[in-house]
Amino acid sequence: MAVGQKIGRLCLLLALGLLAGCGAEKSSYTWGWYIFNPWRDKGSSNIRFLMDGAWATISVSLCAIVLSVILGSLVAMAGLSRKKPLNYFNRLYVESFRAIPLLVLLLWVFYGLPVIIGLQLSVFATGVLSLAISDSAFEAEVFRAGIQSVPQGQIEAARSLGLSWAHQMRLVVVPQAIKVILPALGNQFVYVLKMSSLISVIGLPELTRKANELNVNEYRPLEIYTLLVAEYLILILVVSFLVRKLERRLATSSKS
Repeated sequence: MAVGQKIGRLCLLLALGLLAGCGAEKSSYTWGWYIFNPWRDKGSSNIRFLMDGAWATISVSLCAIVLSVILGSLVAMAGLSRKKPLNYFNRLYVESFRAIPLLVLLLWVFYGLPVIIGLQLSVFATGVLSLAISDSAFEAEVFRAGIQSVPQGQIEAARSLGLSWAHQMRLVVVPQAIKVILPALGNQFVYVLKMSSLISVIGLPELTRKANELNVNEYRPLEIYTLLVAEYLILILVVSFLVRKLERRLATSSKS
């Protein structure tokens, strides 16, 4: 028998043993899904209460994604520039904001800006700005790698035709780089959607905040957070589906 098959069977036996051990002692927990019973007034009210947070999650994520794409592309262009100060700015920006945890950045923007520059942002604006800055540091590297993946001969050919730098990027570089950038960019979209849950700590009434508030009233954490997991799962699956559909469309258009 091959070594790989032996290891596979051993892992299967261990998994079955763990499952058997977990089921040996019957759990005393009593599920309370009645709090989400849509045929009862209380259940339908709880469902609507949680669903109300979806709009805040989607809107803050979309705004942060748009802003992070703009910031990330500008920072990436600075890194590709031949001017040393712009290169240094790119390195400082990327390394700094990739190193700062999003929750720490979120709290600093919310509590620090009013003290330092006297600017008090709303919780929505704070969430968008913090998410965008954090994500743009990663997207800058995605854009830079995608642009650098375009063969140098393509750029030189465009330059020999007398195209300006802006036209080279728009007509030659970006259409080719987007095929490399899009999968990684899709991952960043998912990252932003998931990390938006951290904005609940400053009071934005998004999905996680709504779940926490409902748990205070109902005190059924397992049921409430299970439904919360399902909500995020559905949102992320939809985003992943749309990104993959766009990838296939770009692949089809490039072959035709």
